[in-house]
Amino acid sequence: MRSNLPFDTEELRAQDRHWIHPWENFQGAAGKRTIIVEAEGVYFTDSDGNRLLDGPCGMWCVNIGHGNAEMAEAIAAQIRRMTYCSPWSLGNVPAAELSAKLAELSPGDLNHVFYTTGGSTAVDSALRFVMYLNNCLGRPEKKHVISRQDAYHGSTYLSASCSGKLRDKTHLDFETNFIHHLASPNPYRRPEGMSVEDFCDAKVAELENKILELGPDRVAAFIAEPVLASGGVIVPPPGYHKKCLEVCRKYDVLTISDEVVTGFGRLGHFFASEAVFGIVPDIITVAKGITSGYQPLGAVLISDRLIERLSGAQAESGIFANGFTYSGHPVACAAALKNIEIIERDKILEHAREVGPYFQARLREIGEIPIVGDVRGLGLMGCVECVIGQDGKDLLVLDHEIGARIDRHCQALGLVVRPLINMCIMSPPLIITKAQIDELVTALRTGIERAMEEVRGEGLWDG
Repeated sequence: MRSNLPFDTEELRAQDRHWIHPWENFQGAAGKRTIIVEAEGVYFTDSDGNRLLDGPCGMWCVNIGHGNAEMAEAIAAQIRRMTYCSPWSLGNVPAAELSAKLAELSPGDLNHVFYTTGGSTAVDSALRFVMYLNNCLGRPEKKHVISRQDAYHGSTYLSASCSGKLRDKTHLDFETNFIHHLASPNPYRRPEGMSVEDFCDAKVAELENKILELGPDRVAAFIAEPVLASGGVIVPPPGYHKKCLEVCRKYDVLTISDEVVTGFGRLGHFFASEAVFGIVPDIITVAKGITSGYQPLGAVLISDRLIERLSGAQAESGIFANGFTYSGHPVACAAALKNIEIIERDKILEHAREVGPYFQARLREIGEIPIVGDVRGLGLMGCVECVIGQDGKDLLVLDHEIGARIDRHCQALGLVVRPLINMCIMSPPLIITKAQIDELVTALRTGIERAMEEVRGEGLWDG
């Protein structure tokens, strides 16, 4: 514990300038970040000694909370026992045991596990597996992938190309020849006068029409997050996922469910695809909550049906030449096993299902603030979208900084939020209590109100 020792925040920030962070703004806030020195439970401590409730759960990942001593001991014990061995020619105990456990927990026949280093590499590997599969089956033209606007699938070339957040598409290159994006399934932005049911049918029809436009013999997969997380916690309309799966089955298009965020308890179940949305996809990608962020690990869960199509003579077509030095890393897999044990033993899924509705109800109270356009979410995922536009939907220039203003006020009140342009995203650790939810919502409400009064006082908004 170093919190009792003095920290020089400005010195730390000067050192931090050497670190190019993810999504670094080279003209912006580099060198002004809050520096975290400790964390326990649902709280951070910064270098100035301030206690901050971790609203984003690290990055959707610290599901069992910070500073779990059992996790620390399990990781240390595995390091003492055996730190690493090559996944190419050798197996190891934690990776083997975790594979069997994931097969037990996963829906349907998703009984095969390919280990990666995180969510981006999981999605990348899933896409490469689909391409490999179709090559082995003598279908080299069946390579097109359909995704959606507002989706986020990762930062490798393929996974980033599948992502549909337009604000992330500047000044970088992406694959556009065989990756296609449908409109976002965001009910909040459906056409004026259209019912949610009709909106759902329109989005499903768009998927089918895109498959027909490209040709079913050329479309390999549809990839979708059950809830579009980084795109703004977008919950598609009821029945959307089931209907999309039916369309994919009709045209022999594989369904990849990206559960990097929703897996391991975020919606109260180890996997949300079947338990929450009633579908058993062909492939599931996971990361983040699989170790609760204590170690970097990702995985691709692949159905027996697909593996069987590669057996026998098809297996002679070649090997799946994809993998990583740290695939099935024993320390990371040991962390995942302990994480799952803690989740099951401490009934964390049951707790998440209990407090999730309370979290959603409390968040929705914020919807009465004039600057708030929409409050949405599911389980322990929530988003408050603030707008300045007169119709409550069109983004103006100020909308692109309101989230950062709210985050600044919230940190002063003891809460870290994840600001995404005009949105404040919340995904707290699954162990959060109702009292801590009250603390979170009170600080968020006050932070939004202070930001609203700030822009009003500057003459930038007269709502």
